[in-house]
Amino acid sequence: MIICIVGPTGVGKTKLSIELAKKLNAEIINADSMQVYRKLDIGTAKVKEEEKENIPHHLFDIVDVEEEYSVYDYQRDCRRTIEEIRKRGKNVIIVGGTGLYLKAALYDYRFPKEEKTNRNKDLSKEEILEKLQQYTDEIPVDPNNPRRLLRLLERYENNTVEEKRGNQPLYDFKMIALTLDRDLLYHRINQRVDQMVKEGLIEEVKFFYDQNIHSKALKTGIGYKELYDYFDGSCSREEAVEKIKQNSRHYAKRQYTFFRHQFPNIKWLEVDLNHFEKTIEEAIHIIERG
Repeated sequence: MIICIVGPTGVGKTKLSIELAKKLNAEIINADSMQVYRKLDIGTAKVKEEEKENIPHHLFDIVDVEEEYSVYDYQRDCRRTIEEIRKRGKNVIIVGGTGLYLKAALYDYRFPKEEKTNRNKDLSKEEILEKLQQYTDEIPVDPNNPRRLLRLLERYENNTVEEKRGNQPLYDFKMIALTLDRDLLYHRINQRVDQMVKEGLIEEVKFFYDQNIHSKALKTGIGYKELYDYFDGSCSREEAVEKIKQNSRHYAKRQYTFFRHQFPNIKWLEVDLNHFEKTIEEAIHIIERG
């Protein structure tokens, strides 16, 4: 059995996944694109060791922040992990809010085969950019990252830029999306950001900034990119924190939209924050009745 617990940020996915894992003899797989990175803990609201309650957790802390980790990598790793858990006779719970990761892992979502060549390996960054301009005016990767530029050029030269996205599920799975009243959710998101700051979010980000690390994860991750702006002097600390809250709320809205549009059989479950045991019971009822 595969159960997916999804929904917007700050809605209680982690807590529900652990409770269900205990009741359903399951192991948990991460489906959050930022929680795969080591040492990005506070800003990603990563599950703490003491919260896991001895439930095996997979695909957390698997790459360094300077490494590239794509949806293609996640597709491969998640499918492999699903099979490994099944071989142990356990059920699978996938939890997270990165809808594209789930879509790629669970559906017939195909990536083009890329042929690696050495014909451009000696080109400078400027020369690679010049060749890319023959194909496109927009460069969708970091223009200061020669390795990513080279990979993009090879994909254009091999005619493999476009992905083939299917809507045929590869697994029999049930997906539960947690939701809250919008005003309450936004209030919880704001509170969580304040709590992250108290727990050391600014120090967590400063650790990477002081090492002059400007990887994709840090430049795009909510909670990290805003504080980089603060450290650069382009905004105040208060403005950066407020921007984190704003971007987190906007992200939650986009998550709702993605899950509603991309997963037709999704079951929405209103979270009861005051009596969370009722939310657990209702989730089990959804799983059992199909």
